[in-house]
Amino acid sequence: MTAQQIETLIEQRNIPEKTNTLSLVETHISWVLLTDHFAYKIKKPLQFSFLDFSTLEARKHSCEREVTLNKRLTSGIYLGVLPIWQENSTIKIGNKEHGQIIDYAVQMKRLDTERQMHKLLENNKVQAPQIAQLATQLADFHSKTDIIKDPFDLQNLDEKFADILKITDFVEKTWGTNVQESIQNAVRISSQFLKQYAARFQERNTRGFVIDGHGDLHSGNIFLLDEPVIFDCIEFNDQFRYVDMLDEIAFLCLDFDFYERPDLEKLFLEHYLHQMPCIEGETDQKIFLYYKLYRANVRLKVTCLGLMQHNGADQDLSIAQRYLHLLKTYCNIL
Repeated sequence: MTAQQIETLIEQRNIPEKTNTLSLVETHISWVLLTDHFAYKIKKPLQFSFLDFSTLEARKHSCEREVTLNKRLTSGIYLGVLPIWQENSTIKIGNKEHGQIIDYAVQMKRLDTERQMHKLLENNKVQAPQIAQLATQLADFHSKTDIIKDPFDLQNLDEKFADILKITDFVEKTWGTNVQESIQNAVRISSQFLKQYAARFQERNTRGFVIDGHGDLHSGNIFLLDEPVIFDCIEFNDQFRYVDMLDEIAFLCLDFDFYERPDLEKLFLEHYLHQMPCIEGETDQKIFLYYKLYRANVRLKVTCLGLMQHNGADQDLSIAQRYLHLLKTYCNIL
Protein backbone atom coordinates (compact mmCIF):
# COMPACT_ATOMS: atom_id res chain seq x y z
CA MET A 1 0.00 0.00 0.00
CA THR A 2 0.93 3.63 -0.32
CA ALA A 3 0.52 6.47 2.15
CA GLN A 4 -2.28 7.82 -0.03
CA GLN A 5 -4.13 4.50 0.11
CA ILE A 6 -3.78 4.49 3.89
CA GLU A 7 -5.34 7.97 3.98
CA THR A 8 -8.19 6.73 1.77
CA LEU A 9 -8.79 3.74 4.03
CA ILE A 10 -8.98 6.02 7.07
CA GLU A 11 -11.31 8.46 5.32
CA GLN A 12 -13.65 5.65 4.20
CA ARG A 13 -13.45 3.92 7.59
CA ASN A 14 -13.80 0.53 5.88
CA ILE A 15 -12.67 -1.70 8.73
CA PRO A 16 -14.21 -4.91 10.11
CA GLU A 17 -15.97 -3.35 13.09
CA LYS A 18 -17.79 -0.21 14.15
CA THR A 19 -15.62 2.22 16.07
CA ASN A 20 -15.87 5.71 17.49
CA THR A 21 -12.16 6.36 16.97
CA LEU A 22 -9.80 5.60 14.12
CA SER A 23 -6.25 6.91 14.32
CA LEU A 24 -2.90 6.23 12.68
CA VAL A 25 0.45 5.50 14.31
CA GLU A 26 3.40 5.38 11.93
CA THR A 27 6.76 3.71 12.47
CA HIS A 28 9.66 3.56 10.04
CA ILE A 29 8.47 0.18 8.70
CA SER A 30 4.72 0.02 9.46
CA TRP A 31 1.39 1.81 9.60
CA VAL A 32 -0.83 0.92 12.56
CA LEU A 33 -4.54 1.78 12.53
CA LEU A 34 -6.05 2.03 16.02
CA THR A 35 -9.77 1.57 16.66
CA ASP A 36 -11.72 1.37 19.91
CA HIS A 37 -10.83 -2.27 20.46
CA PHE A 38 -8.35 -3.40 17.80
CA ALA A 39 -5.12 -2.49 16.04
CA TYR A 40 -4.35 -3.24 12.38
CA LYS A 41 -0.65 -3.33 11.51
CA ILE A 42 0.27 -2.91 7.84
CA LYS A 43 3.82 -3.33 6.53
CA LYS A 44 5.25 -0.54 4.41
CA PRO A 45 6.49 -1.67 0.95
CA LEU A 46 10.17 -1.22 1.82
CA GLN A 47 13.43 -3.04 1.23
CA PHE A 48 16.52 -2.61 3.38
CA SER A 49 19.59 -4.74 3.96
CA PHE A 50 17.87 -6.29 6.98
CA LEU A 51 14.28 -6.68 5.72
CA ASP A 52 12.30 -7.09 2.52
CA PHE A 53 8.67 -5.94 2.39
CA SER A 54 8.91 -5.01 -1.29
CA THR A 55 6.35 -7.52 -2.63
CA LEU A 56 2.78 -8.38 -1.66
CA GLU A 57 3.76 -11.99 -1.04
CA ALA A 58 6.66 -10.94 1.20
CA ARG A 59 4.38 -8.71 3.28
CA LYS A 60 1.80 -11.49 3.61
CA HIS A 61 4.50 -13.91 4.76
CA SER A 62 5.84 -11.40 7.27
CA CYS A 63 2.35 -10.77 8.67
CA GLU A 64 1.81 -14.50 9.13
CA ARG A 65 5.22 -14.88 10.78
CA GLU A 66 4.46 -12.01 13.13
CA VAL A 67 1.29 -13.70 14.35
CA THR A 68 2.93 -17.12 14.71
CA LEU A 69 6.05 -15.91 16.50
CA ASN A 70 4.29 -13.58 18.90
CA LYS A 71 1.85 -16.30 19.94
CA ARG A 72 4.86 -17.99 21.55
CA LEU A 73 4.85 -15.23 24.15
CA THR A 74 1.21 -14.32 24.58
CA SER A 75 -2.27 -15.54 23.73
CA GLY A 76 -5.42 -13.72 22.68
CA ILE A 77 -3.58 -10.61 21.46
CA TYR A 78 -2.55 -11.53 17.91
CA LEU A 79 -5.82 -12.48 16.24
CA GLY A 80 -4.81 -13.19 12.66
CA VAL A 81 -4.03 -11.77 9.23
CA LEU A 82 -6.70 -10.01 7.14
CA PRO A 83 -6.51 -9.09 3.45
CA ILE A 84 -6.93 -5.50 2.29
CA TRP A 85 -9.05 -5.17 -0.83
CA GLN A 86 -9.41 -2.44 -3.42
CA GLU A 87 -12.29 -2.14 -5.90
CA ASN A 88 -12.20 1.04 -7.97
CA SER A 89 -11.71 3.81 -5.40
CA THR A 90 -12.90 1.75 -2.41
CA ILE A 91 -10.36 0.21 -0.01
CA LYS A 92 -11.43 -2.15 2.75
CA ILE A 93 -9.93 -4.47 5.37
CA GLY A 94 -11.66 -7.83 5.72
CA ASN A 95 -12.30 -11.31 4.35
CA LYS A 96 -14.35 -12.34 1.29
CA GLU A 97 -14.53 -8.96 -0.41
CA HIS A 98 -14.67 -8.04 -4.06
CA GLY A 99 -11.87 -6.47 -6.04
CA GLN A 100 -8.12 -7.01 -5.78
CA ILE A 101 -6.05 -7.81 -2.69
CA ILE A 102 -3.53 -5.00 -2.38
CA ASP A 103 -2.08 -5.79 1.04
CA TYR A 104 -2.47 -7.55 4.39
CA ALA A 105 -2.92 -6.42 7.98
CA VAL A 106 -2.14 -8.11 11.28
CA GLN A 107 -5.20 -7.78 13.50
CA MET A 108 -4.45 -7.41 17.21
CA LYS A 109 -6.44 -6.75 20.33
CA ARG A 110 -5.83 -3.18 21.43
CA LEU A 111 -4.36 -2.82 24.90
CA ASP A 112 -4.26 0.16 27.25
CA THR A 113 -1.21 2.16 26.17
CA GLU A 114 -1.03 3.74 29.63
CA ARG A 115 0.02 0.29 30.88
CA GLN A 116 3.10 0.10 28.67
CA MET A 117 6.05 -0.59 30.89
CA HIS A 118 8.22 2.33 29.75
CA LYS A 119 5.46 4.78 30.71
CA LEU A 120 5.05 3.13 34.09
CA LEU A 121 8.81 3.26 34.64
CA GLU A 122 8.86 6.93 33.70
CA ASN A 123 6.17 7.63 36.30
CA ASN A 124 7.65 5.32 38.98
CA LYS A 125 4.60 3.04 38.91
CA VAL A 126 6.22 -0.36 38.36
CA GLN A 127 5.70 -2.69 41.31
CA ALA A 128 7.90 -5.56 42.55
CA PRO A 129 5.27 -8.30 41.96
CA GLN A 130 5.02 -7.23 38.30
CA ILE A 131 8.78 -7.65 37.88
CA ALA A 132 8.66 -11.10 39.45
CA GLN A 133 5.83 -12.07 37.07
CA LEU A 134 7.74 -10.75 34.10
CA ALA A 135 10.93 -12.58 35.04
CA THR A 136 9.05 -15.85 35.46
CA GLN A 137 7.24 -15.45 32.16
CA LEU A 138 10.43 -14.67 30.28
CA ALA A 139 12.39 -17.51 31.89
CA ASP A 140 9.62 -19.91 30.95
CA PHE A 141 9.69 -18.70 27.34
CA HIS A 142 13.46 -18.99 27.14
CA SER A 143 13.36 -22.53 28.55
CA LYS A 144 10.94 -23.68 25.83
CA THR A 145 12.01 -21.83 22.70
CA ASP A 146 14.42 -23.27 20.12
CA ILE A 147 18.14 -23.38 20.89
CA ILE A 148 20.39 -21.97 18.14
CA LYS A 149 23.75 -23.66 17.69
CA ASP A 150 25.24 -21.34 15.05
CA PRO A 151 28.95 -20.49 15.59
CA PHE A 152 29.69 -17.22 17.37
CA ASP A 153 30.28 -14.54 14.73
CA LEU A 154 32.79 -12.14 16.28
CA GLN A 155 33.21 -10.09 13.12
CA ASN A 156 29.48 -9.54 12.74
CA LEU A 157 29.04 -8.29 16.31
CA ASP A 158 32.18 -6.16 16.03
CA GLU A 159 30.86 -4.53 12.85
CA LYS A 160 27.41 -3.96 14.34
CA PHE A 161 28.92 -2.19 17.34
CA ALA A 162 31.22 -0.09 15.13
CA ASP A 163 28.24 1.06 13.04
CA ILE A 164 27.79 3.81 15.64
CA LEU A 165 30.78 5.60 14.06
CA LYS A 166 28.35 6.75 11.36
CA ILE A 167 26.99 9.34 13.80
CA THR A 168 30.31 10.72 15.06
CA ASP A 169 30.04 13.90 12.95
CA PHE A 170 26.62 14.62 14.47
CA VAL A 171 27.93 13.80 17.95
CA GLU A 172 30.90 16.16 17.59
CA LYS A 173 28.68 18.95 16.25
CA THR A 174 26.15 18.47 19.06
CA TRP A 175 28.34 17.72 22.09
CA GLY A 176 31.92 18.41 21.05
CA THR A 177 35.14 16.53 20.34
CA ASN A 178 35.38 14.90 23.78
CA VAL A 179 32.09 13.07 23.27
CA GLN A 180 33.09 12.01 19.77
CA GLU A 181 36.26 10.53 21.25
CA SER A 182 34.15 8.70 23.86
CA ILE A 183 32.23 7.01 21.03
CA GLN A 184 35.46 5.98 19.33
CA ASN A 185 36.80 4.69 22.64
CA ALA A 186 33.67 2.58 23.14
CA VAL A 187 34.24 0.96 19.75
CA ARG A 188 37.84 0.15 20.71
CA ILE A 189 36.75 -1.31 24.05
CA SER A 190 34.15 -3.45 22.29
CA SER A 191 36.65 -4.86 19.81
CA GLN A 192 39.13 -5.67 22.56
CA PHE A 193 36.47 -7.32 24.71
CA LEU A 194 35.17 -9.49 21.88
CA LYS A 195 38.67 -10.72 21.06
CA GLN A 196 39.52 -11.35 24.69
CA TYR A 197 36.39 -13.38 25.43
CA ALA A 198 35.66 -14.89 22.01
CA ALA A 199 36.16 -18.42 23.35
CA ARG A 200 33.56 -17.90 26.09
CA PHE A 201 31.07 -16.38 23.64
CA GLN A 202 31.46 -19.52 21.53
CA GLU A 203 31.23 -21.77 24.58
CA ARG A 204 27.94 -20.13 25.53
CA ASN A 205 26.62 -21.01 22.07
CA THR A 206 27.70 -24.61 22.59
CA ARG A 207 26.13 -24.67 26.07
CA GLY A 208 22.71 -23.78 24.60
CA PHE A 209 22.44 -20.19 25.82
CA VAL A 210 21.71 -18.80 22.34
CA ILE A 211 18.00 -19.06 21.57
CA ASP A 212 15.27 -18.02 19.16
CA GLY A 213 14.12 -15.24 21.44
CA HIS A 214 12.14 -12.03 21.19
CA GLY A 215 14.93 -9.92 19.73
CA ASP A 216 13.57 -6.51 20.75
CA LEU A 217 12.90 -6.87 24.46
CA HIS A 218 12.67 -3.31 25.74
CA SER A 219 10.05 -1.90 28.07
CA GLY A 220 8.09 -0.27 25.25
CA ASN A 221 7.21 -3.78 24.03
CA ILE A 222 5.75 -4.89 27.35
CA PHE A 223 2.34 -4.20 28.86
CA LEU A 224 2.05 -4.66 32.62
CA LEU A 225 -1.52 -5.87 33.03
CA ASP A 226 -2.85 -8.54 35.43
CA GLU A 227 -0.23 -10.68 33.69
CA PRO A 228 2.60 -9.12 31.65
CA VAL A 229 2.10 -9.06 27.89
CA ILE A 230 5.30 -9.21 25.83
CA PHE A 231 4.58 -8.32 22.21
CA ASP A 232 6.12 -7.18 18.91
CA CYS A 233 9.00 -9.62 18.63
CA ILE A 234 11.11 -9.34 15.48
CA GLU A 235 9.65 -11.35 12.61
CA PHE A 236 11.35 -9.84 9.57
CA ASN A 237 14.87 -11.15 10.19
CA ASP A 238 15.49 -14.39 12.07
CA GLN A 239 19.09 -13.44 12.88
CA PHE A 240 17.85 -10.51 14.98
CA ARG A 241 15.96 -12.98 17.21
CA TYR A 242 18.84 -15.46 17.52
CA VAL A 243 20.35 -14.01 20.67
CA ASP A 244 22.19 -15.05 23.78
CA MET A 245 19.82 -15.03 26.75
CA LEU A 246 22.10 -12.45 28.36
CA ASP A 247 21.74 -10.19 25.31
CA GLU A 248 17.95 -10.51 25.52
CA ILE A 249 17.68 -9.62 29.21
CA ALA A 250 20.42 -6.97 28.96
CA PHE A 251 18.17 -4.94 26.67
CA LEU A 252 15.45 -4.89 29.31
CA CYS A 253 17.94 -4.20 32.10
CA LEU A 254 19.27 -1.25 30.11
CA ASP A 255 15.83 0.31 30.61
CA PHE A 256 16.08 -0.18 34.35
CA ASP A 257 19.35 1.76 34.24
CA PHE A 258 17.84 4.37 31.91
CA TYR A 259 15.03 5.04 34.39
CA GLU A 260 17.41 4.78 37.37
CA ARG A 261 15.79 1.72 38.93
CA PRO A 262 18.67 -0.58 39.97
CA ASP A 263 16.33 -2.11 42.56
CA LEU A 264 14.07 -3.39 39.80
CA GLU A 265 17.02 -4.77 37.84
CA LYS A 266 18.27 -6.61 40.92
CA LEU A 267 14.82 -8.07 41.55
CA PHE A 268 14.37 -9.09 37.92
CA LEU A 269 17.76 -10.81 37.77
CA GLU A 270 17.19 -12.62 41.05
CA HIS A 271 13.94 -14.14 39.80
CA TYR A 272 15.06 -14.75 36.23
CA LEU A 273 18.45 -16.32 37.04
CA HIS A 274 16.93 -18.51 39.74
CA GLN A 275 14.78 -20.12 37.04
CA MET A 276 17.20 -19.74 34.10
CA PRO A 277 20.78 -19.90 35.48
CA CYS A 278 22.58 -18.58 32.40
CA ILE A 279 25.36 -16.73 34.25
CA GLU A 280 28.02 -19.25 35.24
CA GLY A 281 30.82 -17.10 36.56
CA GLU A 282 32.63 -13.77 36.54
CA THR A 283 33.25 -13.84 32.77
CA ASP A 284 29.53 -14.23 32.12
CA GLN A 285 28.87 -11.25 34.39
CA LYS A 286 31.20 -9.24 32.15
CA ILE A 287 29.48 -10.52 29.02
CA PHE A 288 26.13 -9.43 30.46
CA LEU A 289 27.57 -5.95 31.02
CA TYR A 290 28.98 -6.00 27.49
CA TYR A 291 25.53 -6.69 26.09
CA LYS A 292 24.16 -3.72 28.03
CA LEU A 293 26.92 -1.63 26.47
CA TYR A 294 25.97 -2.94 23.03
CA ARG A 295 22.28 -2.19 23.55
CA ALA A 296 23.08 1.33 24.82
CA ASN A 297 25.17 1.77 21.67
CA VAL A 298 22.22 0.81 19.46
CA ARG A 299 19.76 3.00 21.35
CA LEU A 300 22.10 5.98 21.19
CA LYS A 301 22.66 5.50 17.46
CA VAL A 302 18.95 5.14 16.65
CA THR A 303 18.03 8.18 18.74
CA CYS A 304 20.73 10.27 17.06
CA LEU A 305 19.66 9.13 13.60
CA GLY A 306 16.15 10.31 14.43
CA LEU A 307 17.53 13.66 15.58
CA MET A 308 19.52 13.97 12.35
CA GLN A 309 16.45 13.26 10.21
CA HIS A 310 13.95 15.44 12.03
CA ASN A 311 16.11 18.12 13.67
CA GLY A 312 14.89 16.56 16.94
CA ALA A 313 13.02 17.88 19.90
CA ASP A 314 14.64 18.75 23.22
CA GLN A 315 13.16 15.57 24.70
CA ASP A 316 14.89 13.41 22.09
CA LEU A 317 18.16 15.22 22.70
CA SER A 318 17.80 14.51 26.41
CA ILE A 319 17.15 10.82 25.68
CA ALA A 320 20.30 10.64 23.55
CA GLN A 321 22.31 12.24 26.36
CA ARG A 322 21.03 9.64 28.82
CA TYR A 323 22.11 6.80 26.53
CA LEU A 324 25.44 8.50 26.03
CA HIS A 325 25.91 8.64 29.79
CA LEU A 326 25.11 4.93 30.08
CA LEU A 327 27.52 4.12 27.26
CA LYS A 328 30.34 5.89 29.09
CA THR A 329 29.36 4.29 32.41
CA TYR A 330 29.44 0.76 31.02
CA CYS A 331 32.76 1.43 29.31
CA ASN A 332 34.27 2.57 32.59
CA ILE A 333 33.05 -0.52 34.41
CA LEU A 334 33.94 -2.98 31.66
